[in-house]
Amino acid sequence: MKQATFYRYSLPMDSGVILRHTRLAQRDGLIVELKDGEKVGRGEIAPLPEFSAETIEQAQTQIELCLAQWMEGGEIDWDSLYPSVAFGLSVALAELDGEIPAEGNFLTAPLCSGDPDELVEKLAELPGEKVAKIKVGLYEPIRDGMVVNMFLEILPDLRLRLDANRQWTTEKAAQFANYVNPTFRSRIAFLEEPCQTPEQSLEFSKETGIAIAWDETLRDEGFSLECKTGLSAIVIKPTLVGSLQTVKTLVEQAHTMGLEAVISSSIESSFGLNTLARIAQWLTPESVPGLDTVSLFGEQLEQAWPGCELPMKTLTDCEVVWQAHQ
Repeated sequence: MKQATFYRYSLPMDSGVILRHTRLAQRDGLIVELKDGEKVGRGEIAPLPEFSAETIEQAQTQIELCLAQWMEGGEIDWDSLYPSVAFGLSVALAELDGEIPAEGNFLTAPLCSGDPDELVEKLAELPGEKVAKIKVGLYEPIRDGMVVNMFLEILPDLRLRLDANRQWTTEKAAQFANYVNPTFRSRIAFLEEPCQTPEQSLEFSKETGIAIAWDETLRDEGFSLECKTGLSAIVIKPTLVGSLQTVKTLVEQAHTMGLEAVISSSIESSFGLNTLARIAQWLTPESVPGLDTVSLFGEQLEQAWPGCELPMKTLTDCEVVWQAHQ
């Protein structure tokens, strides 16, 4: 017997979570649950405000149509789906088929914010390869450069991932680089999208020797992955990119070109983060994923994130929006 259900959740966020222009007070999303006999598959659909093209309401309308098609044995037109819907539904179907291994990569690159002294102590205790992430572009580039330089000077075995979200002009990007010791620049694993266009970012890398990574560029209309001087990695946010097949294709293309591929969060619930950790272990086992976002929440959902002590909300606490049996 086939059964399809989707739930809607709403989780409180930490009061300090700010997206590009607005404070995110709560995180809304959907959990799709498919059953076929004894088999069960689940996936999370969670458009991220200000980043996803679709709203939660649009995603909800679309997944209802998709699930009705699935119940009738129809083919899914993946190219027509919103990225968050394509990802969540493809994960649920892959789970149903036992395609995604159970083991996850729960090592994360800690997101550095707050007291620098406390952060240095925390980073010094990291096991294995020391990789951390710093958001830059929120303050003056000179300040960002000084902070990055400080971390790299104090912790000689640390490698940093930086993310500017296309916030800098070429002049501001150059100001940032001027405050990073040239001998430290090779320990910047990559700087995501430093400038407002990919061409400017590539020129920045050429002039400074600082490696860059694509994130937003992966989602630009007409984008195709090409090997470029200075480009060292791609950062894949599956909720924003699309289906599991799209994610796999991007990873394969990157690895063929000698680029690092990093699976990263779009502030999914602990349930979604667990799925991303499994996908990261499966598709990018050599890379530390970027999943250090559970602390932004006030509650977890259905599956605990290792080491997290936030209270747990289960699917039975969530609204059943749609359900069908066959």
